[in-house]
Formats: sequence, C-alpha cells, structure tokens
Amino acid sequence: MASISSLLLLLPFPLLVSLCRASDDQLAPSKALIFPQDKLISKNKVFALGLFSLTTNSSTRSYLGIWYNKIPERRYVWVANFDNPITNSSSASLVVTNRSELVLADREGRIYWTSAPPPTAITTDDSPGGTATLHNEGNLVLCSSNGSFLWQSFDHPTDTVLPGMPLRMNPRKDYAERLVSWKGPDDPSTGNFSVGGDVRTGFQFMIWNGSTLSWRSTAWNGKTFISSYVWNDNNIVIGTRIVAEGDDISLTYTVSAGSPAMNARMSYTGRYEFNIWNSIASNWTVLYSFPEYECDRYDSCGPFGYCDGTEANPTCKCPDGFEPQGARPSGGCARKMRLRCGGEDQFVTLQNMKTPANPVLVRNRSIDGCAAECLNNCNCSAYAYAMFSTAVSGGDPSRCLLWFGELLDLGLYPREGNGENLYLRLAGSPATTKWREVAKILLPVVASALVLTAAGMCIVWIYKLRAKRRRKDALVKAILGYSRAPNELGDENVELPFVKFRDIAAATYNFSEDNMLGQGGFGIVYKGTLGQNLEVAIKRLSQASGQGVDEFRNEVILIAKLQHRNLVRLLGCCIHGDEKLLIYEYLPNKSLDSIIFDAANKDILDWPTRFKIIKGISRGLQYLHQDSRLTVIHRDLKTSNILLDADMSPKISDFGMARIFGGNEQEANTNRVVGTYGYMSPEYAMDGAFSVKSDTYSFGVIVLEIISGLKIGLTNCNGFLNLLAYAWSLWTDGKVMDLVDSCLAKSCSPTEALRCIQIGLLCVQDNPSSRPLMSSVVTMLENETTPLPVPKQPMCFSYWGAQGTGENTSSSSQNNTSLSTMMEGW
Repeated sequence: MASISSLLLLLPFPLLVSLCRASDDQLAPSKALIFPQDKLISKNKVFALGLFSLTTNSSTRSYLGIWYNKIPERRYVWVANFDNPITNSSSASLVVTNRSELVLADREGRIYWTSAPPPTAITTDDSPGGTATLHNEGNLVLCSSNGSFLWQSFDHPTDTVLPGMPLRMNPRKDYAERLVSWKGPDDPSTGNFSVGGDVRTGFQFMIWNGSTLSWRSTAWNGKTFISSYVWNDNNIVIGTRIVAEGDDISLTYTVSAGSPAMNARMSYTGRYEFNIWNSIASNWTVLYSFPEYECDRYDSCGPFGYCDGTEANPTCKCPDGFEPQGARPSGGCARKMRLRCGGEDQFVTLQNMKTPANPVLVRNRSIDGCAAECLNNCNCSAYAYAMFSTAVSGGDPSRCLLWFGELLDLGLYPREGNGENLYLRLAGSPATTKWREVAKILLPVVASALVLTAAGMCIVWIYKLRAKRRRKDALVKAILGYSRAPNELGDENVELPFVKFRDIAAATYNFSEDNMLGQGGFGIVYKGTLGQNLEVAIKRLSQASGQGVDEFRNEVILIAKLQHRNLVRLLGCCIHGDEKLLIYEYLPNKSLDSIIFDAANKDILDWPTRFKIIKGISRGLQYLHQDSRLTVIHRDLKTSNILLDADMSPKISDFGMARIFGGNEQEANTNRVVGTYGYMSPEYAMDGAFSVKSDTYSFGVIVLEIISGLKIGLTNCNGFLNLLAYAWSLWTDGKVMDLVDSCLAKSCSPTEALRCIQIGLLCVQDNPSSRPLMSSVVTMLENETTPLPVPKQPMCFSYWGAQGTGENTSSSSQNNTSLSTMMEGW
C-alpha cells in the first residue's frame, strides 16, 4: 500500500484543495473530483461519472463508475474498482497526475484504482499532466497535454457494452476482451459469467460460466446483422457489425437515431441481454437475450441434434438422415446409414443454421474446393463456406469451415438471415452402387434408344419453350399496355433488361426484412446486389395495390426512354406470375428531405452543395420539359422525390404520376388530382389543370425549402400561414436574407442565395404564364448577369396535408406513396 508521502509526490498539491474541483465533462490537473459530491457529466447530459454506493450485508461500499445521468433507475455501464471497493467515500478523490494517469485514492494514500500500472519509481516531474473527458457516448478518454490519446474506458469493459463500443479479439495474439458479470445485483465484483470472442477461430462469440461454455453463437459469415423492432410506436434498428482487419477482429453494435437508451449487458443470471429504457413503464426492459430459449444452451440437444427455434416451444430435433439415439432427441441423434467414404457420399443443405461448435478453419479455398476438402476426408461430417472482405487475414477473403466426427450445438434460427447454409454429409443410397454395376451392362444396349428418346424430347421441349415465350410476351404486353394514342409510348419497343425472379430473390436474400429500404402504398423497396457488386434498389409492387399496374407501366415505358444525369436510372424489371418488380440504381445518401429537414444532419449540405442541387434539379426538369424527344410533366415533384447520389448530385425519381404531352399540346385537365398539397400549383390543386408550369411551381417550392430548411407544410411558419407567405413577407420588407438557413451562415454566398430566392418566388407566382420556363430558370441560375423580373405575390393557401376533400384529393401519402418516400433508407 502506497504511503501518504509517495502519493503526494505523484499528485500536484493544488489538486488536493477542494476549491479546484471539476464541475463539467473534463478533469484536468488543475481540478479534482472530490467525492461523494463531485461528478463529471457528458456535454449531452446523458452520462455521468462519479462515486456510487451499493448496500450489501449492511455495509456500505463505494465504487467509481459511469451511469445514465437522467434515468431514474440507475444502470451502471462501467465500474473502475469493482474488486476493490472504497469503505470511506468521504475521503476519496479522482485526479490526473503529472504522469498523465488517472488515480482513485483517499487522503491516507490508499490507491483503489489507476488507469495504468503503478510506476516503478516516484518522479517529481513538473510537466503538466493530461485531461480526462467523459464523452457523449459514455466513454471516459484520457489524453496527454499535447492531445495524444493515452487511455479510454471503452478499452477496459466491465459487464456492459454501449452503442459504438467495440469488443476486440486477436486469435494470433491469443487475446479477447470479455464482458464479465457482477457477482450479484448489488455486488459489482467479478462474477461467474463472461461473454466474448473465441480466439481459436476468431469467428464466434461465447458465454462462459467460469471455464464452462454455456452458450455459443454461430460462426460469423462476413455479414452485418440488422434487427428491427417496433417499440412504443417507434421503429428501432439494431445493427451488429463485425470488422476484421488482418488478425484484429472487433464486434460493435449501433442503434438508429432517436432510439431510447440501450445497452448490452452480461447479467449475473448468465444471460447476455440487450436492454432498452421503457419510458412508459419507467424501467429497464430486456429487448432480447442469449440464450434465447432452453435448448439454445450449449450442447443441449446432444451429438448431431439441433435446437429448432422456429417452433412456438423450441425443442430438440434430428436432421434428415438421422434418428434419436434414445427416447428423446435431447439425447442426441445417430446416422441411419454409415458414411461410405468417397464419391458415393453426398451433401444435404441445411438453411439458416447455427453452425456446429469446434470448426476447423481452412484458408484459401473456393466453395467447390471447400466441399472437396471435406469429401476427401472420411472423418469430415460437414462444411460451411462464406466470403469476407479482403481485409481478413492478409487478403484471403474465403472462410472454409470443416467439422470432423460428431457435430455439437446445432440450431435452426427463427429469423431469416441470422444463420447460414450448413452442408451436412450423408451416405449415398445402397441402390446407387448397384445401379452402377447394372449400368455397365445395360449402357451399350440402351444407348441407341436414349438417342431417339432425347431427340423426341428436344422437339417437345422446343415446342413448349416457344409456347411459353408466346404466353410471356402476351403477359408483358398486357401489363405494359399498347396505347393507340400517337403521343404515348405504349406502341414502341421497350429496350430494358428483364431480370430473372430467382436472381432478384437471391440478391435480396429472398426479400429479407434486413434488406428493406422502405415501404409505401405501391409495395416495398429492397436493397440488393446483382452480379458481383452492383448495388440496386428493387421495388416489389404489392399485389393488393390497384394502382400498382398503372405505375409499373408508366415507370417501365417512360423512364426506360429517358436518360439524364439528374434523373434516377431504371436498370431493369421483372414480370413473374403475379410479381411485378422494378430495379433502380442504388443511391446511398437518401432523399433530399431526409437531410435538409433533419436538425442533426442538415449541416452536411453546405451552401455550395445546396446550390449544386438546385441547379441539378433545374437541368433535370429542363430535360423533361424541353430537351428530351417527349414533353413530360412529373406532377409529383417534391423534396422526398429528389434522391442524392454519393456525390450529393440530385436525381429526380418516381414517375408513376407523370404525363406525356405530344404535338402542340400545352395543357391538360384531370378530375383526379394526384401529388402532394403544398407542392401543387393553384390551378392544378383547385381546377385539375396542369402543364410544364405546374412542375415549375413545384420547383419554386423546393428551392425555398432548400434555402430555408423549412417545410412548405408547416401550418405556422414563424407566425405566417406557410413558407410562401413567410418568404414573401421577408421579400417585401427587404429582409429576404433572413430566410437563409442558419447553418449556412459560414458557407453562404449572399449573391447566389438572393438570386435563388428571387427565382423561387418567380416560380411560385399564381398565374402560370408569369412563371418562367425551366430553360429560362437554368439560364438565370447559370449566368449571374441575366436580369431577373420582379416577382408577384403568390397565393398562400393553407396546407391540407393528406386529407383533402371530394375528388381533388392528394393520393401520394396514401395509396400512391412515391418511390423516394419509400426509399428513405437509401
């Protein structure tokens, strides 16, 4: 135990003065945490660090820890001195020494915890120490006086892992971080249970009870696991990501923005639990845990038995080709036929499985090579194969796992995509061997008969294939339609690839919920990968949607004929029975509205980027209205229908409501108004009249939204009826620059912003003839010397939302949800 004098040599004397206490999120050599009253609080007020006490057997013990600051039911996420409690908390303090170490000690010089091993020699170095900061994610970080990283609590987990906190392991160095449970609900000392990586293979996570394995995950197959939950009317997405860089492997989980407080904890009960704060019940609730059910515990079903998690009451079962060894499958399973060893054996595919324990990793193998590796060894019982990124183990992307002898701890997952394919080896049928002998005798006799039979079958097959193609062509024509009107495209050839349904199902993991990007009235949009690395967005039209066929026809016939850098690209389509699917390019930066209306992310789009987006939208509309060989009216132009690619370039999407003008046609009328109120021009919303100037009006609304960061639909926009009224008031008062979003203060060009606002007001004028053509808008945006007319006051009618009355009802938010709205996960 250190003496008082040696401790004083480590600590600057002013730190021991109570006047130098820390009171914010940082602890520096000029401050000290004097317990029990002082604590650090993160800047977002979510986490606190300080001394806490737990009562056990009528004795008070104190610990340094981190907990949720504003949640009434305390949940400690990190404890420093869990095995060395403080018995007299009134004399304890936490300081940063001149040697840049965190030290928890009392006045008598007893050290209860330090961030580094005690120094071998006491130094009187007068150089300033470092600074410890409690970060917003709950991580206590120690940096030196020059800003170099020294230590963080995330590298020393106790029983809890937080979002963004990695659990690391390195098989080559025989190192793995573990979460270790508390001994009891009021005792944070080292408990019996722990969870962490398996350093032998580096591809599994396990729970131990002491040194005994009690639960095991499936082997990692290189994928990111994503789960979605509906909690108190909020959709919560939890992603578990495993990253491998060489021999360093780390597991991290993330939660979607806006989710309640969450953490994963190794409980003293032996379960690894994902907990969520239930604000309604005012308690911590277990969202899910491992083991999930009793037979999910390690080796509960015996050799070759598996735990069937798809049942209402999960039980042990035997795979095909096996039978129970005893009265119940929990005693294990035995083969019905012994392996024959060699080419006579075969593999059966078990899907969505928890792969067995104790795999053997074989490197640098293709999937066929992995199968051959197993088949050529008489003791090999099964194999599994996956492809990683090239970051794994020196550039080898393959993961071939083999199992020898008995298979232990198998499971069938209840959720699609959580497991992987296991190729189980079974004996070939005895009839196979007999048939080979018979074939040697009969082959010369029946050879000529087979040739004649094959020729006849070919003729029948060709006939059936032609008939099938005729039926499919008829189906495609019936769905796409062949219009009689000369101004439409129905009677022209559609040069668009037709993709096979099975390829789309494979690209989306059989339309897995994990691949869902969004959902709307026309169906669901999935993310998928076609071929080797082509990321696409696949829109699967709902069979229950009456308008789906019309939209499908419009999208295929129209977008396939339009090609422009500022229009979303349609890559292909699929018609398979009742299934109708559209394949688009995948755009990673979501829709425009998901960024400019999000207070946390809107600063991503600085003024140069927003100006680029405005000009890109205008060029896309000019192409639709004038430069293409058609005149196309979009009719549903809004910020949610503007998608952003990787370079934040805009692409106009969702042409399901578009109309085509031909010849000298300039304007049309409809009794069925479609689109979104607020973006509709007055003549269209009230009378059903639309033209290219209707899109111009929608463009003007979008421009004002981009500049201000305010929604047109706000019913009380800074005291005005809506955004148009607010913008016009600022224009007439000479304060139009007040409209510019405050986050653009540093990057905004006043000249460009003022010009854009004036163009936006010109576009939203009541009289369609007063609005400029999009070709004129492009010229105004591209050339600063082009003079601008003075705008007239726009009509500022109230925003009706998605309700409306009579026939003129916006349907975009109900049965006609646009593609970009559905793809908000892009």
